[in-house]
Parts: sequence; structure tokens; C-alpha cells
Amino acid sequence: MRHGKKHNHLGRTTSHRKAMLANMASSLIKHKRISTTLAKAKALRVYVEPIITKSKNDTTHSRRIVFSYLQDKETVTELFRDVAAKVANRPGGYTRIIKLNNRLGDNAEMALIELVDYNEVYGQDTAAAEKKTTRRGRSKSAKAAAPAAEAKASKAEAVVEDAVVVEQEAAPAAAVVEETPATEEATPEAPAADEEAPKA
Repeated sequence: MRHGKKHNHLGRTTSHRKAMLANMASSLIKHKRISTTLAKAKALRVYVEPIITKSKNDTTHSRRIVFSYLQDKETVTELFRDVAAKVANRPGGYTRIIKLNNRLGDNAEMALIELVDYNEVYGQDTAAAEKKTTRRGRSKSAKAAAPAAEAKASKAEAVVEDAVVVEQEAAPAAAVVEETPATEEATPEAPAADEEAPKA
């Protein structure tokens, strides 16, 4: 019986599975994100996260252990040089899996697996919003008084601005009234000319 065995064999022999996961881990470290099936992405996450944790300790022993998994010198070098510096203060959870649409040919569930610290799209605005909050407390009466005072000040400023705007609009209106009679006097002369034309 296979009670409690959670390992996904992915329909492959042990050697094939280890080689596939090593290649996928190398691609993930080189390209920072790869697209694969959801089952392979979940298996890859379990495989690659302990390797990234090993890369935080840059010793010859750690490099040899990681190389025994990845079997690629360039990938090991990039992992220990670039990736380890980015994930140095992150306590695990180095990858993110995002589900995609199903594959057209066989309708397999697809997913995008990426390194969290190499993301440029999301998480930027939430980090800025978290910095604004503080843990210092104020008394409840001070909290209630501060917004009320600000509201009164803003209402007073709005009334003053409205009064200034009304005064400025009144002056141009008087100029328009003065110009209007001049145009009305010129208008009656034009119909008189039109009446003379049909008589001729």
C-alpha cells in the first residue's frame, strides 16, 4: 500500500524524473520564469527551493551539493552569485506558481513558475502602501478632533475661493452687456437691405 506517499512520479522513471527536474531547475535559474504544466511546476517547486536555500551559504561544500543536483556549472555560478544575493533576506518561498489557460492540444493545466524576487509586475504598489502606516497610537479624542479641524479649514477655503470666482465672473458679464446693444443696432440695418433687393 502507498499510504502517506505524497511524491508525484509524473509518469516517469526515477532517472528520467531527476534529469527533467534538474533541467527545469536550471532553466528557472537562468531565465527566472518558465511555463510548464501545473503538476511539473509543483514538483519543481519542491525540488528547487531547498537548492536556493543552500545557495545562501556560499561555501565549496554547498556548491558541490548544488552541482550534484543541477549538473550545470554556469547555472550554479549564477545561482550563487546573483540569485543568492536577491533572496538573502527571504525566509523561504522563493518561487511563485501562476495558473494559465489549459494547453490547446491535450487540455493540460498550464502554469507559470517564477522566482519571486525577479518580478517587475506586481507587489510594487503594496510595498509602498505598507511603509505609510505606523504603529504609534494617538488618543481617540485627538483622532476625532484632527479630521474635524481639517474639514472646517477646507470649507472656509472653499467659500473664499467661490467668492473670488464669482467676483471675477461678474466683471466680464458687464462687458458682454455693453457689447450686445452695438450688435443689435447693426442687425436692423441688414433686413432693410434685404427688403430693398426684392423690390428691384
